[in-house]
Amino acid sequence: MSNKTTKIVYWSLTGLFAAAMFMDAIGGITRAEAGKVVMQHLGYPEYVLSIFGIAKIFGVIAILQTKYQTIKEWAYAGFTINFIGAAASRAYAGDGFALTIPPIIVLAFMLVVYFLGKKVEHTKAERSVQLSF
Repeated sequence: MSNKTTKIVYWSLTGLFAAAMFMDAIGGITRAEAGKVVMQHLGYPEYVLSIFGIAKIFGVIAILQTKYQTIKEWAYAGFTINFIGAAASRAYAGDGFALTIPPIIVLAFMLVVYFLGKKVEHTKAERSVQLSF
């Protein structure tokens, strides 16, 4: 895959991931009924929807910005913890495989985005070194 193609695929997938997380964040902040039902089923207080929603908005902003790589890394770490926690919560609540596996699938998608981003970043750094000689 060429550098340009990699960059296009990365930003396309990042946009999809960011949009999904933003929509989920809005559902949490507004405390959508479906979210309240799930939180009650899992044994969490309803107010965590707002906390997670705000955190996801900050995470989306962090992964879309291009200046501060450390903040982007922390956002990906936060999303990773979120998805692993969601899968574990579903498993511990006794939910079946069909409800436990979706957060892991989204985590896998996010990891593809993350590693494509690393490839784009590495290519950019290589190009910068070549231009300095």
